[in-house]
Amino acid sequence: MHLRRVRIRHDLFPSVESYPFSLEILRASSSLNFASPVTFFAGENGSGKSTLLKAIARWCGIHIWEGIERARLINNPHEEGLSSFLEGEWSGGQPVPGSFFSAELFRSLAQSIDEWAINDPEVLSVYGGKSLLVQSHGQSYMSFFVNRFRIRGLYLLDEPENALSASTLFEFLELLVDLSRLGESQFLIATHSPILMSLRGSEIFSFDKSPLAKIPYMETKHFKLYKAFFDKHGQPQ
Repeated sequence: MHLRRVRIRHDLFPSVESYPFSLEILRASSSLNFASPVTFFAGENGSGKSTLLKAIARWCGIHIWEGIERARLINNPHEEGLSSFLEGEWSGGQPVPGSFFSAELFRSLAQSIDEWAINDPEVLSVYGGKSLLVQSHGQSYMSFFVNRFRIRGLYLLDEPENALSASTLFEFLELLVDLSRLGESQFLIATHSPILMSLRGSEIFSFDKSPLAKIPYMETKHFKLYKAFFDKHGQPQ
């Protein structure tokens, strides 16, 4: 484990009216303790999974490839301020390198890698030796995962299942199993996938109830919904 604990200083929040400080689950939760190489954030859309994941990345000093900033109808001065109200604890006392993956922002990163490769083609060797832009979404994801995650560090992933086929999703699950055994990489993953959450030995934080709490896999809403569906529709007609 690299990152052992993250404390949420909700007592210092500057506003409870503006996002993200308006999220009840952040105002009610004090800390997250990480005891497994793989931790999942599970919950409904808008529950705060991605918000907290990004804030942890910023607190850790991990860059988030935001792409081109565009004009917005309403600007919220607090939107990216949550990281200033987090306190983390590293297992070795020192931070480790890492990266932030988001299905939403991945193309911006892939384009930047291509631009770097124009001047230094060896850059692509870190990502499988082939431009990520000439591969399908699922292929480029896996090329990034397989090659980047073997480097010791902390990896934060926001919905990595987004573009993966069923078979590739199981391939990614096996990759997480292999990497967690090596003990060099730690993963914090926000996901809706009950397949990924089934990883043995992992931990799941539920964002569906306040405050944040660890929950067994078979008690997640995701598992229950999928089980009910297959129990009803999975029988031969």
